[in-house]
Amino acid sequence: MRPILFPLFAFMGLAQSPGTFTATGGMTTPRIRHTATLLTDGTVLIVGGLALSGPGGAALSSAELYDPSTGSFTATGAMVTPRFNHTATLLSDGKVLIVGGSTGEFLRFSLLASAELYDPTTRTFTPRGDMTMGRSGHAATLLLSGRVLIVGHYVGGYTMGRPTDPTPISAELYDPSTGIFTSAGHLAGPGGGATLLASGKVLVTPDHFDVRPIQSELYDPSTGKFSPTGPSAIAELYDPASGIFTVTENTTTAYVTGHSATFLSDGTVLLAGGTWGEVTPEIIFSAGAEIYDPAKGTFGRTGSMHSNRWSHTATLLNDGRVLVAGGNSFVGNIAPDGHSYSEGRTYTLSGAELYIPAVLAGAPILLSLLGDGKGQGAVLHAATHQVVSANNPASAGEPLEIYLTGLIDGSVIPPQLAIGGRMAEILFFGEAPGFENLNQVNVRVRSGVAPGPAVPLRLTYLGRHSNEVTIAVQ
Repeated sequence: MRPILFPLFAFMGLAQSPGTFTATGGMTTPRIRHTATLLTDGTVLIVGGLALSGPGGAALSSAELYDPSTGSFTATGAMVTPRFNHTATLLSDGKVLIVGGSTGEFLRFSLLASAELYDPTTRTFTPRGDMTMGRSGHAATLLLSGRVLIVGHYVGGYTMGRPTDPTPISAELYDPSTGIFTSAGHLAGPGGGATLLASGKVLVTPDHFDVRPIQSELYDPSTGKFSPTGPSAIAELYDPASGIFTVTENTTTAYVTGHSATFLSDGTVLLAGGTWGEVTPEIIFSAGAEIYDPAKGTFGRTGSMHSNRWSHTATLLNDGRVLVAGGNSFVGNIAPDGHSYSEGRTYTLSGAELYIPAVLAGAPILLSLLGDGKGQGAVLHAATHQVVSANNPASAGEPLEIYLTGLIDGSVIPPQLAIGGRMAEILFFGEAPGFENLNQVNVRVRSGVAPGPAVPLRLTYLGRHSNEVTIAVQ
């Protein structure tokens, strides 16, 4: 299996030449510390954030949609509560869960416990219960059960790996079926970053740089407990099989904060923007980008963005391009020392650009019996290898074999699959035995799926969504 890359730092035109950025339409509102979520129809939902002006700026309630087919942004419904540093999680039914964050002004804010749901069909936000506490700068992970794990929160900073605020770092779970948040225990470390593993466990890593490695943890949904795993530092590889981090080559740039890290469709990782250098004021705002290749274990420079930016969003689109939107930028003159700006100003960007990778690969494609990617899917009963059909439907608890294309060879990042809007249990994913260029995902149908001859089935992988096919469920 291929290890997972974790670059750990503080906060964490198809005709264009590969490895370059090209401008696309601008957002309706300048934003920083917002969220960007790829929806099932291929559009991107941009929500909230700040529009900084001078030393301050107020939280935003507005939202907008980016359409890759037109390269334009359009306003959509506004949130009930203005917020920034929140999370946005696409649920198995296609709705987006907006959780927590901060509200108020940039330097005078309060933490939010509230949550909202965005419905793409009505383009509206509705309140959806409260967390057990206010959280900002946390992480939200969709589990294989369909619940959402909320980890960490802002505690006012860290010193030598220890929070300056004695408040324990807690976690909680959101259940979409009830709309209720419940406590999920406490973490030993600072938390901040979270990645779903193929086992269904969640690797929780620190989201800030410190002078010494900080303990990472694993959350096990089957036990509801956190347990320590290897300590992590700046940029390392984590092997889920051994639970060990190993040092990889350093990045070509000494990032400090505000950059983005995006998995690409070929398994490499794009790092873009942010700041680099020493502590303020010796900081340079970067327009640079680089690619990490896990097969070689190396970082290499790629084309630069048109604007230097930090605290932007970077979203992998269904066609393999990456949408980079918003963030803060700096215009000024570099001082003679080459490490700081002698004069200038920062401002919030509304502009966006697209990165074109060297390898463009589309989203996964579920195969269908008619070969057009629609209607009855290429799904077999695992026990008999017979086709799932209206005359031979699937049952709750039964393992199924689903055939598709588009998974990365050797990847340990699991796909997520929803049947009738409910997450199925992943039993296996990878190459279909005995076939080239064909993938297979084995799942177990969960109880509670509404029966019918044409129940919708959709797969999500690296944040991108497949076509929708159907299966019969009894």
